[in-house]
Amino acid sequence: MGNYAIAIHGGAGRLMAGVFTPEQEKAYHEKLSEALQAGYIILTNSGTAVDAVEAAVRILEDSPLFNAGKGSVFNCEGQNEMDASIMNGKNLKAGAIAAVHTIRNPVACARAVMEKSPHVLLAGHGAEKFAAECGIEIVDPSYFYDEERYQQWFATKDMEGASWAGDTYITNQVNTEKKLGTVGCVALDSTGNLAAATSTGGVNNKKFGRVGDSPIIGAGCYADNKTCAVSCTGEGEYFIRQSTAYDIAALMEYKGFTVAQAATEAIKKIAQLGGEGGLIAIDNQGNISVPFNTSSMFRGWINTQGEKFTGIFR
Repeated sequence: MGNYAIAIHGGAGRLMAGVFTPEQEKAYHEKLSEALQAGYIILTNSGTAVDAVEAAVRILEDSPLFNAGKGSVFNCEGQNEMDASIMNGKNLKAGAIAAVHTIRNPVACARAVMEKSPHVLLAGHGAEKFAAECGIEIVDPSYFYDEERYQQWFATKDMEGASWAGDTYITNQVNTEKKLGTVGCVALDSTGNLAAATSTGGVNNKKFGRVGDSPIIGAGCYADNKTCAVSCTGEGEYFIRQSTAYDIAALMEYKGFTVAQAATEAIKKIAQLGGEGGLIAIDNQGNISVPFNTSSMFRGWINTQGEKFTGIFR
């Protein structure tokens, strides 16, 4: 096989084995496999890591199973509000968008910001206007409506004192974690280039225009050919405070850590602050690490030997 590989995640959370029916669990594995295969086919045909991560994330954004794109949770005003980012390890170029409501595939707009603008991060109406000018598909906000997500929000919309539970917030023991999952992908292509992408609907019932780590380069997404590519999922505020995605690259570059050592150390730092989550990371040799300190993380990879894995629970 070629020296290329790919890994994806669909969010970390507190789900325990047995929460899904066999049919539901099968659906998650099938969608993870579909996203992996979409990216891997590109790599197999000498495509770029950037193309691969975008393709994989688009598959997950189009699925209501995950908290990104079509499956995004609702904010405090009953709206779907999405963020995304992408980074090219070859030249350290990056693009991101935040707080958008009408872009079908936020990762596609993040890539356009990276390749067609002098900027890194665009937000709100400006990001949507830019997407339309670039010919990126704009949809009515109703496209993102999902009944189960809506009921999840409705059960918590009048409550205060929320706490995170797997890319959503829960309050007063109301269970809102049945469906979850910021999504992301990292890849190494046959020319040795790395890329990472992350996309999310944020947290259930989020207030005040909250933006998490997913569109923040160096926090929820990072790629550098010298070291690794990283995509994070979890309590975004902690990942922002720790600059987690960049921290992994820095530990590798300056302290000589392996990708597994650096990724594990980064999640330890999140835990020490009281945070929860996980990440996927791949180095420039195709070694993959997927640490998480929660009971579950939707994840999968195809390694340099062509071996495929998908998993949900620890």
